[in-house]
Amino acid sequence: MSELRDTRLEKAKSLKSLGQGPYGLNFRPTASSSVLQKKYADLPNGAEKAEEVSIAGRVTSRRVMGKLAFFTLADETGTIQLFLEKATLNQNENSKNNFENITSLVDSGDWIGVCGILRRTDRGELSIKVFEWSMLSKSLQPLPDKWHGLADVEKRYRQRYLDLIVNPQSKKTFRTRALLVSSIRRWLDEKDFLEIETPVLQSEAGGADARPFITHHNTLDLPLFLRIATELHLKRLVVGGFQRVYELGRIFRNEGISTRHNPEFTSVEIYEAFSDYFDMMELTEKLLSSVCEKICGSTKINYQEQEINLKPPWRRATMHELVQEFTGIDFELFGDNVDDVRAAMIREGLQAPDKADTVGRLLNEAFEQVVEPKLIQPTFVIDYPIEISPLARKHRTKKGLVERFELFIVGRETANAFSELIDPIDQKERLLLQQAKKEAGDLEAHSLDEDFINALEVGMPPTGGLGIGIDRFVMLLTDSPSIRDVIAFPLLRPESNLKQTGK
Repeated sequence: MSELRDTRLEKAKSLKSLGQGPYGLNFRPTASSSVLQKKYADLPNGAEKAEEVSIAGRVTSRRVMGKLAFFTLADETGTIQLFLEKATLNQNENSKNNFENITSLVDSGDWIGVCGILRRTDRGELSIKVFEWSMLSKSLQPLPDKWHGLADVEKRYRQRYLDLIVNPQSKKTFRTRALLVSSIRRWLDEKDFLEIETPVLQSEAGGADARPFITHHNTLDLPLFLRIATELHLKRLVVGGFQRVYELGRIFRNEGISTRHNPEFTSVEIYEAFSDYFDMMELTEKLLSSVCEKICGSTKINYQEQEINLKPPWRRATMHELVQEFTGIDFELFGDNVDDVRAAMIREGLQAPDKADTVGRLLNEAFEQVVEPKLIQPTFVIDYPIEISPLARKHRTKKGLVERFELFIVGRETANAFSELIDPIDQKERLLLQQAKKEAGDLEAHSLDEDFINALEVGMPPTGGLGIGIDRFVMLLTDSPSIRDVIAFPLLRPESNLKQTGK
């Protein structure tokens, strides 16, 4: 590698002596490869078009055959062949843009700009017959082999720039992600939702059961947390009179890493006054199916060889119903008898951990162990135990439950929503229970946010709230098996640490 780099450094010096870079200031392309491929699709073999074009990109391959050479140039939109002819490039004897210089000093990986006319080769390849060229940026390192790409998956995540160069699917994934995010914003904006930013640095981390990242403000000598949700601040905005608000942005949780978890991820949280969790179900169906159809052209998609249909309406079932369906255990028969529930779970081969100290928590354990992985088609799981939902409103008819749903697709939670708890007395009591758990050592429990309680006491109208995991939705629409495939720069252990630990 060092020998190749030294050779390229010598070429860079030669280019500099010729006044050809090696690092240009600017270039003005007049076209992109995809536009040219489409515009001249009917150009016959052997024919030329007199129209002159300029294009810039990275050289990804090169073939030199005597007085002719063929380079492949890649820009953001695709590739096009460069037709390099000695007789054409050497018409001006004093030109530094001659054939010998481009074939000897330009390597695969270099950025160049060219001007020329369109020509269809005898073999049918649309090409630019180059009249002039200029070096824009000399690459000192060779690209990965185009046939094998980046076989090391870890390297793809660690050096995403190389992944994007050699793997067109990766570039397509991140283009899809960008279009998806803008489509969600556009849909919400058209429905009169306002996006209002909330703080990333917070004195109290709330709105989710999650362990926060801790930082410190030097000037104020103040410990702060990176937000684990946007919920509590968006609700304050509803208290202040905004009836439809949302924020799409980064969330930070000091948790493990897996194919569906990254400590830094993206979500959109949406709040609508005068609505409840039924309204949020309809909003979720309309939003996600609309975005899917816009991005994919259909509400039917394939994910890991399974056909998923996002066309509404989606299945709605209570957590109790689903657990009974998949385990045979009817939790409603046991009342508050924890011991009997634990015994029933063990008989069915389920784990019943000691930390699950209520029937509601054991119900959730059974759901996560058995039901969750089997919910492949879009399913709203509704009516959760109150113990695991400290920010959701008590169910209007069912004791011990709250008006909450989670949306599961391909066995993954994709959205979470409540009829929001707007009673300040009830909310404070529940947050005090959370705070007690935190003081007892639960690192994911809430603290009591006194200002949030004060906001509720000012008065919050009935409100439906919804959170959607953007990364998991992108995974679904791009057929990506891991969340790290859809986050451009996922968190990874530094390579120096890997060498030290041997992991």
